[in-house]
Amino acid sequence: MTARFEQLLHGLIGLDAESVGQVVIERAVRQRIAALACAGEDDYWLKLHSSAGEQQALVEAVVVPETWFFRYPESFVALARLARERGTQLGGARSLRILSLPCSTGEEPYSIAMALLDAGLPGDSFRIDAMDISEVNLQRAERALYGRNSFRGDDLSFRDRHFSESPEGFQLHTEVRRKVRLLAGNLLAPGLLAGEAPYDFVFCRNLLIYFDRPTQHRVAAVLQRLMRDDGALFIGPAEASLFSQAGMQALNIPLAFVFRRQTARPASTPAQAVPSVSARPRPAPVAAATASAPAPLRRTPAKVPAPAPATADSALDEIATLANAGRSAEARAACERYLAAHGPTAQAFYWLGLLSDVAGRSSEAQDYYRKTLYLAPTHAEALAHLSALLAARGDLAGARRLQQRAGRGVSRDER
Repeated sequence: MTARFEQLLHGLIGLDAESVGQVVIERAVRQRIAALACAGEDDYWLKLHSSAGEQQALVEAVVVPETWFFRYPESFVALARLARERGTQLGGARSLRILSLPCSTGEEPYSIAMALLDAGLPGDSFRIDAMDISEVNLQRAERALYGRNSFRGDDLSFRDRHFSESPEGFQLHTEVRRKVRLLAGNLLAPGLLAGEAPYDFVFCRNLLIYFDRPTQHRVAAVLQRLMRDDGALFIGPAEASLFSQAGMQALNIPLAFVFRRQTARPASTPAQAVPSVSARPRPAPVAAATASAPAPLRRTPAKVPAPAPATADSALDEIATLANAGRSAEARAACERYLAAHGPTAQAFYWLGLLSDVAGRSSEAQDYYRKTLYLAPTHAEALAHLSALLAARGDLAGARRLQQRAGRGVSRDER
């Protein structure tokens, strides 16, 4: 049933049908056939080809957003630091330009705005463009009214600062909303944003895993065109190898998955530590961020613990501190000491998975994530990272199963 519709969607939005599964496309087609009261598939096919509006409606039926505020929190920590550095270099000559695409229902671009405001950047020092192919998503982003599913994780203090609660949900404050310009657009459209100046920072995460290899390379070229020569690109963990092959280099910022052209001047030296992954940016000399999966779970103290921690909690805190400072070898050794002292523990295996992931040892990372899930089957962060690794290796069915498990949620006690 779906072959011709799969080909059409590939031409429209670059979708690789295997990445979402035939059942998703079949369901979307059936929904549209019922909505238009078509006599059958052939009747719908004719209407689909004669109506750009119906093509958009089919895209809307296939594209189901799954996002939340401060997803991948390390990237917002890194952005706050890099933005302060770039702002200092510019000396007020112009505003920072940031692009988020696809922006879905707005959680990512609004998280960017909140992170920068909380990091102390003046409101007029940056501007965010947010683009999505879905008109429905953009309408929801424009409304900026969110339910509880958009807020995940234990630290939701940003919600108290930037939202007002109402019977309908949580309304984002105007101060944040006005920093984001919402745009409709297709990343594969010729000349996308051709009239716009290049961007200092581009966020495009977990999109390329839905494309076949030729489309991935095409999109990678578009993203590089949209960036300044000294700009930075934030991607998903499963997309790192593609951009490395495209001549880009990862910055030495643990778990942020941020890339820059190899010829560009690094934003910072390797010795500079990234703020704790579990503290969200606030107006203070040192900004930080937190959010939900995938992210480290332990909260790290402001100071590095004593070299020989006496308790399990302080040992895990030491691991987090070392990892966030980029001291991967020491963090790995601390994990091994922890396992020797306390036996098999999900959180220690999870940290070893993250450290292997960042080092590019994907097979080793998968093994540690699986050990984590053996001990804690609903560990949301391990599910998310393992899913991304499986998708990168082409095991889309396995990735989808893990995503479904992660979507069922995880209690604080299970974490």
